[in-house]
Amino acid sequence: MPEPFKDSLFRRDHIEELAAHLSRLYPPFDAAAFLARVFDSAWDGEALKERMRHLTLALREHLPPDYRAALDVLKQTAPLLREHGFLLISFSDFVEVYGQHDWDASLPAFEWFTQFMSAEFAVRPFIAQDAPRMMAQMLAWSRHDSDQVRRLSSEGCRPRLPWAMALPDFKRDPSPILPVLENLKDDPSETVRRSVANNLNDIAKDNPDVVVDVLRRWNSDATPERQWIIRHALRSLVKAGHTEALALLGFESGAAVAVNNFSLNTDRVHMGEKLAFTFEVESRSDAPQNLVVDYVVYFQKANGSLAPKVFKLAQRTIQPGETLRFQKRHAFQPITTRVYYAGDHALAVKINGTEYGEQHFTLVMGSG
Repeated sequence: MPEPFKDSLFRRDHIEELAAHLSRLYPPFDAAAFLARVFDSAWDGEALKERMRHLTLALREHLPPDYRAALDVLKQTAPLLREHGFLLISFSDFVEVYGQHDWDASLPAFEWFTQFMSAEFAVRPFIAQDAPRMMAQMLAWSRHDSDQVRRLSSEGCRPRLPWAMALPDFKRDPSPILPVLENLKDDPSETVRRSVANNLNDIAKDNPDVVVDVLRRWNSDATPERQWIIRHALRSLVKAGHTEALALLGFESGAAVAVNNFSLNTDRVHMGEKLAFTFEVESRSDAPQNLVVDYVVYFQKANGSLAPKVFKLAQRTIQPGETLRFQKRHAFQPITTRVYYAGDHALAVKINGTEYGEQHFTLVMGSG
């Protein structure tokens, strides 16, 4: 049986190694008591983020009582555990939990710890506490020599960072984020550029016109790397059929096409199975057309209504008079981000933001 994900990230031997380093760097550290505190009766039942906080609390109980002295021990320890990656997320969490009263010590600690394991979650309460001061720091970090620190300057202020504390002020007004992204738009690091694209995609969900305006300007004389940012940043707007986003990527809304022979392989699909479907796209234009071809699954919600979810399928150029044929199998498998409900569902084709056809089917839970 494969090792649970949370156990692979918080391995006992890695935590024992952490305890050994802390004992050497801070002789009063009681390794045995620390390990007993970590691996107490609650540990096995805790989820991933709960374990992170659990380890943070255990560190606080066994490190020097003075916050800055404790930070100094952790800053010496971090490079020694470089290969253990995720374990070090508790170091930044330590700063989040215990350091909001001491920014002069905490901000340099974030800068250091993020070079071993990202501090993207931990910086967010600091943004919520004093956004102008923290965003000035993020802007400075966007010019840092370390690509991991530069990535933090973008990733930490994403308005909708998954699994993280929300930043509602930035959902309403993302303007404090934009100077940071401006500095990073041509960053040499792919990891940093991906964060920039993801940040813009977050912003687009609440402020689409802001993102389109920024990317329209960036599109002038864009390098291939910046073009990738633009495409990736617009992915949600393209799925939603946003006219200006489509046009920026060379896809006109309202393509002159017809969808023919759209069919499902069954009208009943059981949970755990795949639904196969096919369709044809016929050109109705005298000129070539660039197409974004997606499909939409309308999932049943708890109240019986249907909610759409767009899935990417293909980007194609269709010539005058040409017919393109597509086939796809969509899997109905349990995932952590969706709750399935039995009953009526639907599937539609979406081309350059316009939906075509709607085929209904029934999702059956279980094997009956």
